[in-house]
Order: sequence, then structure tokens, then C-alpha cells
Amino acid sequence: MDQPETKRTFCRVCEPSCGLIATLEHGEIKSILPDKEHPVTKGFACHKGLAILDIHKDPDRLRWPLRKNGDGFERISWKTAAATVGEQLRGLQARYGNNALGVYSGNPLAFNSTAGPAISSFVSAIGSRRNFSSGTQDCANKFAASEAVFGSSTIHPVPDIQQTDLLLILGANPRVSHMSFVSIADPVAELRAAKKRGARLIFVDPRQNESVTGLGELRQVKPDSDVYLLSAMLAHCFQEGLIDQAATRAHGENLGALEAFVGQYPAERVASVVGLTAGEIKALASDFAAADKAAIYMSTGVNMGQQGAVAYWLMYMLSLVTGNLGRAGGNRYANGFYPAAKAGATRGQPPRYQDSNFGELRTVRGSLPGNLMADMILDDPDPIRGLIVISGNPLLSIGNSARMQAALEQLEFLVVIDIYPSATSDFADITLPATDMFERADINLAGLGLQHKPFVQFTEALVEPGFERKPEWEIMARLEQAYLNEPENDIELPDPFARIDHMLGASDTSISALSDALIPVKVLESTAPESLFESVIQTDTGLVDCCPETMMAARDRCETIFKRLAAESTSQLKLISRRTNYMLNSWFHNVEQLKRPKHLDNPLYIHPSDAQSRQLQDGSTVKLFNEFGALTTRIAFDDSLRPGVVAMTHGWGNQGQRMKTAAKHAGTNANVLLPSGPDSFEPFSNQSFMTGIAVDLQAAQPLAAVVARKDTH
Repeated sequence: MDQPETKRTFCRVCEPSCGLIATLEHGEIKSILPDKEHPVTKGFACHKGLAILDIHKDPDRLRWPLRKNGDGFERISWKTAAATVGEQLRGLQARYGNNALGVYSGNPLAFNSTAGPAISSFVSAIGSRRNFSSGTQDCANKFAASEAVFGSSTIHPVPDIQQTDLLLILGANPRVSHMSFVSIADPVAELRAAKKRGARLIFVDPRQNESVTGLGELRQVKPDSDVYLLSAMLAHCFQEGLIDQAATRAHGENLGALEAFVGQYPAERVASVVGLTAGEIKALASDFAAADKAAIYMSTGVNMGQQGAVAYWLMYMLSLVTGNLGRAGGNRYANGFYPAAKAGATRGQPPRYQDSNFGELRTVRGSLPGNLMADMILDDPDPIRGLIVISGNPLLSIGNSARMQAALEQLEFLVVIDIYPSATSDFADITLPATDMFERADINLAGLGLQHKPFVQFTEALVEPGFERKPEWEIMARLEQAYLNEPENDIELPDPFARIDHMLGASDTSISALSDALIPVKVLESTAPESLFESVIQTDTGLVDCCPETMMAARDRCETIFKRLAAESTSQLKLISRRTNYMLNSWFHNVEQLKRPKHLDNPLYIHPSDAQSRQLQDGSTVKLFNEFGALTTRIAFDDSLRPGVVAMTHGWGNQGQRMKTAAKHAGTNANVLLPSGPDSFEPFSNQSFMTGIAVDLQAAQPLAAVVARKDTH
């Protein structure tokens, strides 16, 4: 009898890449446990990462290529699938031109080191500029702000939690969502340790989220007001002489323009819009500036607002002018195994804009606004007619799902590459099955520049891909060959790790060296915090741009939004996105063990006072609506919300029956209430507006009752 075998791997759900131990028997994975001997993550892994084993074993996963056949799907060979895709793409371009083809890439690809180069090669081969990604739904603002301020989209100084005296956290809930763009395995433990040694943790959020309780203080602001809070804090620092002049002169330029920008928004003017008193805003600024070491962190709750890139710019400025950028206990940068800052540098490059029927559009890391994808299919004189979707689900992820469905239905050809059938793949002409993270070799590329303790880890594929699944890099390589009409057998597939091996050379290691090690991990030396200024910043002058041209262009828009917020009725409800422990965006919906009692549907969370003033009870069925759409759901009382704020979770609404657990608990897609099209995204980052959305509600009959009534006629 074969003895159980153990193999080391790591999680690819988010940035920390937590070490895992897999136990295998007869070529099958029997268990996944945290790797207690991992030199950095040290035996931590969250329940989402461990639940990946259920996804790996899920019988509802895609098994082989499928072709749409009437109302259903038929199994086809890979050869037929690739040939069909190649023929269709060539045909569409021959009839309509290069812009007839579009590509949409989803979030899981950020944690797949080999997929990116293959997708880039494919996009280059087809010659289309109609490229979209899910990044414009949750993080494009970070890239745009970093590019403007530091000269590179890949520079994201992280909070030094281990050494800080004061940590300001805006729009984030580490206890539920980890810490996006920060590579720390167990952030709650780090926050708890910081608090124990006396550090102050201050959360800024419309909700007293799970992380606030027991960890920190709360400044309960109105949704999407962070830009005005940060502006007022900076204005107070300038007015009261709380600027670290030495640090600012040494490392920044255009300080006067920054002072002029924030000077428009003193605490007294913004207090009512922010939802704090002027005194509270000034005290927060004074406390941050007075701390010996202060750090700041901002995440999804701000990203999804109307001015995410502006907010990130101001966040970096607060860190810089108080002397906390590029120092221990403040915000620092770590290179990791490759100087990623140079990879995102823009020095000497022309601005990346392209003309369109919707005006001049910027691309952020190669992506157009996701909120324009439906419009470029439905309303463009030169429309997208063929779309390739890779590891994404735009029907559930992008605002105005009804319009997105109409767009998918209008396409002449749709290809979806995924591990599951999805709401989007229900409309696909060709569906191609991808491997999961246990079925492919990989390296922890996503944490570059975000690690407090830099390390690099390689993992081999734990098991051979089941059925006829293939890794995304191979699928894209085969589709590129098919598009170029090159015989499959005449061309060797590229080495997916060739580029990565070159990158590893910067840290004097290689794929083979890592794979040969007993623990395939190399811990790297941490760079000094000051290296941010010495070797990382990629601006032409080598200085932090305190008021980049793109942010100066935001002046009028910022004022317009401010006046609109100031004029809103006090009774106006604002919808925010609520994160949960049991899913990530639209992931994990088919995992039965994560369907806890509070995660069986997608209620509207509402403060009891807002419900009672509308004569609604806990559990009442309501219609939630605005100018963009309407939905029906139940309400759940939540006194952690600021009155006037309601919340739903992003990513629900699975359709069809091919994912049985997800279909059984389909929930409601809140994206029907989100805007799409022109003026629905921040022009500097292409970031979609997904929080702080004005909504109304009214009592409604339960859906079952409505159906019953119809049945009586």
C-alpha cells in the first residue's frame, strides 16, 4: 500500500501566499493544512485558503471544452475548440477590423504568475486595444495614484504595523478581508500585537466593522467622503505648522500646489459632508502629525468610491508631509525578489490614452474602464463583436447587470476560460476548463513590493490536472497559435517560467534552486525604509510629486462632487459594499462549508432607526431602487452602520443550475443598482463607482407571495 505523501505549496487567494502542507494518497489530495515550518507565514492560513480544497474536488467544476448547442452545451475536443476560436477571431477581424475583439481578465489572474505573460502575448497577437480587467472594479485607483505620485504603478508603500505608534485605517476590515495590497499572513495578530504594545489603531469607516471591536477607535464617517477628510487633515497640518519641513523639502516637489488644493477644504467647510465635527477632524490630524511614528492604510471601501485615486494621492501626501513616508513605523516599501518598481515605471513614455466614441480614454495598466465594456458592445459605431473572458465573471462584477447581459447576448462570439461554469459562461459559445491552483506550478509573484518580510516560494503542481483541464497560460498559448493559424503540432509551447527565472536572478536564485530545496522558500533581506527615496521612486526628478498633473485636473471635479454631497437630503440612503468572511468577490459561492446561517442570501443591512422610521421590521421584504435599477430582498438590522447607510455584499446573483450550491443560495446581485457607461468611473483611474450609491426603499411583498398570487390567475 502506498504511504501518504506530503508536499509544500502556498495559497493563491490573496497577497500573503500563506504556506500550506498537502497530504496526498494515490495521486489525490486528501487534506490541506497550514505549514507550521514556513519561515514567514509560520502556520497561518485562513479558512478561505483552506476551503480551496473543496473547490479542487467540486464535481461542478468544468471538465472539458464545451460548445453552445441550442439551449445547452456539448462536449468537444481541445483541437476543435482551439480551431473554432481561431477561425472565429480571424473572421471577425477580417470583417470588422482589430477593434472587433476584446479581452476581459478577472481577479484570480493577479495570483497566477504564469498567466499574465501568456495573456499579454495573446493580446499583442490579436492587435486589439479593447482590453478590460476586474482591476477597474476594485484597485485601479491604487495603480493610477502610485504612477502619478511615484512614477510607477507598482510602488505601494505599506504600513509598518510592527513598529508604528499610530495606525490610521480607512475603508478596510482586516478581520474579514485580510489587507489587500499588504502581504501579511495574519494581520489581525499583528494589529493585536501593536495595540498590546501601546499603538493607537484608528478606523475610518461608515460602519463599526468587525475589526474595530476590540482593536481600535472608530471615526464613523459618511460614505465616499474620505477625500474631504484627508484634505481637511492636510489643510490643518499646513495651517498649524505640523509639516515636517526637512522631510518634505528633501523628498517632495510641488508642495505649494498641494497646499492650495487642500486649502479649499478646511475642517469647518467639510465637517457636515464628512460626518465628523471640525474639532474631531483637526484632532485626528494633530494626533497623526504628533505621533513619533504614524502609518496609514486604505482599501476597498475607498477604492470603490468616486475619487479613489485622489484619496490615495492625499493618503501618500499625509504620510510624506508628516515625515512618515519611507521610515520605520510609517509607510515603507520592500523590493522582494525583483525590483518591481522599475517594471511599472513610466519615465520617458507618452501618456497612455486612446480615442474612442466616448472621448479620450486612459488605460491603467493596459485596461480600459470595465464600466464601458457593455457600451463598447452595444453603442459603439465600431463595436466589440467577439470577447474572450479569462477567469472573470463580468455579469456579476460590473455595474448594471441587465445592460451587461444585453451586451453578452449581442456578441457574435464569446469565449470563457474558467474553473467553473458561471453566470457569464451561460452565454459563451466556447467554454474552456482551467486548472485550479493545486493543478499548476506557480511562484508568489503577487506580493512583490508589498512584503514586510520578503520571501519567494515555488510550488510544483501537486496533482495532474483532472479530466481535460489546462492551465491558463497553456490555453492562451494554444489560442494564440490557433488565431495565427499555425499547426498545433509544429510549434512548441513556451516555457511559462522563463521570464520569472530571469527575474529571480536579481535575488541570486532560480526555479530549480527553489524546487530542489527541502522547503522551497528563500527569505530575502528586508530593504531599509529609506530606500524608497534612494532607489525606488521612478519620477523624472527622483522626487515625490506632491501635486501631479492628473490630480490638479481633479480640482473642478472634486468641487462639483463636494457641492452635490453637501446639498443631499439628510434622509438620503447611501448603499455601501459589505465584505464577508465567506466569499471573495464572486468566489466561493459553490463551497457548501462556507454557507453559514448568515451567508445563505444577500440581505440589505440597515440601521434599526432607518428601518423603523419607514415602518419596517427586521426581516421585512423590501424593494431597493434608484435610477439604475431595482431589486427585492429582505432587510437585516445592523446597528453597526451609521444611520443613513445601508449595505449589501458584492458578487451574489449566480444564475442557472450548473453550480448547484451557488444556485441553491443565489441571493441578489446588488450591481443592478450601480451605474455603468460614461460618467460612472473615475477618469484618472477608470475605477467604477461601487459605493456611496444613492438608493431608496419601500416595503414589498415577499417573492413567494407574489408568485403565489400570479399562480391564482
